[in-house]
Amino acid sequence: MIMRALIVSLLSVGAVAIPTAAFAEEPIQPITAAKPKNEKMVELGKMLFFDPRLSKSGFISCNSCHNLSMGGTDNLQTSIGHNWHQGPINAPTVLNSSMNLAQFWDGRAKDLKEQAGGPIANPGEMGFTHELAVGVLQSMPEYRTRFKQLFNKDKIDIGMVTDAIAAFEETLVTPDSRFDKWLKGDKQAINQTELDGYKLFKESGCTSCHNGAAVGGGSFQKFGIHEPYKTTNKAEGRFAVTGKDADRFMFKVPTLRNVELTYPYFHDGAAATLEEAVDTMGRLQLGRKFTKDENAKIVAFLKTLTGKQPEITLPILPPSVKDTPKPKPFG
Repeated sequence: MIMRALIVSLLSVGAVAIPTAAFAEEPIQPITAAKPKNEKMVELGKMLFFDPRLSKSGFISCNSCHNLSMGGTDNLQTSIGHNWHQGPINAPTVLNSSMNLAQFWDGRAKDLKEQAGGPIANPGEMGFTHELAVGVLQSMPEYRTRFKQLFNKDKIDIGMVTDAIAAFEETLVTPDSRFDKWLKGDKQAINQTELDGYKLFKESGCTSCHNGAAVGGGSFQKFGIHEPYKTTNKAEGRFAVTGKDADRFMFKVPTLRNVELTYPYFHDGAAATLEEAVDTMGRLQLGRKFTKDENAKIVAFLKTLTGKQPEITLPILPPSVKDTPKPKPFG
């Protein structure tokens, strides 16, 4: 690759990579279970993550596009927003997102807190405003009580909302994949085909970008190095944030954790299968045409990266009251 990937320090509440002699020489490190600082904050964040009343329609929640039953994505080429608006880009997984150097494909949000507020006020996503969303929450006594206990304030504001959502999202890590177990010394955790796939993955240069505990998420890279990527999608990557021509088509490298669950692939969702994604990445990013056998081995390795999915008990949300603003699903 033209640019070496940046390996990000992961000493955060969401996930921690702890190098040991068993895997210190590998470009990928295992991840550990989340250790939340404030369980009550996490619980409030979970309620907000699943509450569709943060949208104008009263129908779309964070979980709509980042479905925790589907690898933290919606498995659509681009997401469906308010009033059936077609989203401009593929929804990245929320799983292990605390390990990214920034949020969104173009990195326009520096962290999960900043990211959490974006969709609520985006007319093509949840279609609301921060003020209206806060007003909905403020109308319900149970929400007021929970926010008061955590923030010691009578009035809810959007910063409190995004703090709580971010705290919940930081817990959405997926440890104990078969590959993690192999890294930690269980040599029976993966088979020979999968091991051969990992060796190919390293030898071909994939780990230049897909490294660290998240197996990605630590750098921005140009999509289309050895040949241009052809797409009708209008997203221009990091260029939309910086305005620098050198950043055109520079996208955040996605995590490969749980990648078998997060189809379709790429920012435009154009690759329907892992096999197609591996073939495209080989040609465009590495200048290499993988054989059918090589492709199968790399795909087999990638499937070992599926970790333990978050065990979520659905929250019982506070009921709306007579003063709660009514949703407008068809407005």
